[in-house]
Amino acid sequence: MPTFVDQTKIEVQAGKGGDGMVAFRHEKYVPNGGPAGGDGGRGGSIIFVADSGLRTLMDFRYRRKFKADNGENGRIKSQYGRAAKDLYLKVPVGTTVYDFNTGELIGDLVEKGQELVVAHGGRGGRGNIHFATSVNTAPEIAENGEPGEDRVLRLELKLLADVGLVGFPSVGKSTLLSVTTKAKPKIAAYQFTTLTPNLGMVILPDGRDFSMADLPGLIEGASQGVGLGIQFLRHVERTKVILHLVSMDPNNGRKAIDDYHTIRKELQNYETDLSKKRELIVASQMDIPSAEDKLKEFKEALQKEGNDEPVYEISSVTHQGVSKLMSDTANLVAEVEEERRAQEEPKTVENTKEYKYKAPQKNEFTVERVGEHEFVVKGEQLERLVQMTNLDHQDGIMRLARRLKRLGVDDALREKGAVNGDDVAIGKFVFEFVQ
Repeated sequence: MPTFVDQTKIEVQAGKGGDGMVAFRHEKYVPNGGPAGGDGGRGGSIIFVADSGLRTLMDFRYRRKFKADNGENGRIKSQYGRAAKDLYLKVPVGTTVYDFNTGELIGDLVEKGQELVVAHGGRGGRGNIHFATSVNTAPEIAENGEPGEDRVLRLELKLLADVGLVGFPSVGKSTLLSVTTKAKPKIAAYQFTTLTPNLGMVILPDGRDFSMADLPGLIEGASQGVGLGIQFLRHVERTKVILHLVSMDPNNGRKAIDDYHTIRKELQNYETDLSKKRELIVASQMDIPSAEDKLKEFKEALQKEGNDEPVYEISSVTHQGVSKLMSDTANLVAEVEEERRAQEEPKTVENTKEYKYKAPQKNEFTVERVGEHEFVVKGEQLERLVQMTNLDHQDGIMRLARRLKRLGVDDALREKGAVNGDDVAIGKFVFEFVQ
């Protein structure tokens, strides 16, 4: 049986943009050809695509780092470099993507074919054809390609089932799933029989259908991490309807009403309060002798609490009451879907399926003295600026110096006590401070 993986951590590295070219026209009869260095190509982005054929995040369990190709460097004769192809990675429908370090929600892939850009490729650097001016007609300036986004992600899979089966371990959830769908879960009479969620499709004689998930049994404290429950409560989040199974086995040593309240409490205590979901109460294992007596006590206890919801009596072994339960479940699923459609706003062009993550621009920087005559300047924008500067040519170095001055780096260094001859590092670039 394949392992079910519903959480994983991966790193994605988008491709770097190609470097711009410093070149000049050298053609016969063109004595002053001018700059002719082309731009670099865009680096490849990394894009997740929701695939309904996948059921787990198993593909990411052993391979944790994914890198897209870099863009091609610019060429001579004003030729641009070729853009790299984007890297598409398939994930199961129902995958939620978070930034591992900040916890930020990047996107939610809930429909087949939906795409999510998780790391943008860097833009290509500009060649020297862009830097010619009336003063400098032969510039030796070109940009390096922009680095691609490098992100550590946490992927979390929540099953997209219409109906979720909840209840104590061994109350008959797996058996009900097996007799109503073609799913073949492992079934045995001990706690936590179901170690992984099982998903099946219920098809009714009238043509209606819905997906149903058998989730591992909950015990008291599951919402706080006791047992296996906390690992799978997230799968209840997206279900439209809950079938709450309560065992009528008189020999299990528990009161049915206590079982019911324990599970309701765990659903309520979960971070998104799952108790607000529509629920059908199901009295299971009615084929066991004396189950009727326990059912009578259960119904009386519910009525004393003012709960007049119907209780569905079923036996998955004899199929008693199963058809009625499945039919009413389909009705409730349709009702919930209709309510959701009424609440949702009509989709506009801006509200399409595709999510696009865009990293925020950060203009701030810090200056730190690390030695008597050594300083380190840190800042996302500055470090990116240095990475994109071609330092092989004097024109490029002078252009960088002017931009650093405009951004206030020189003034900030003076405030920290920098004097002529001190070493200043920005990323891997080290230069001598000159007033």
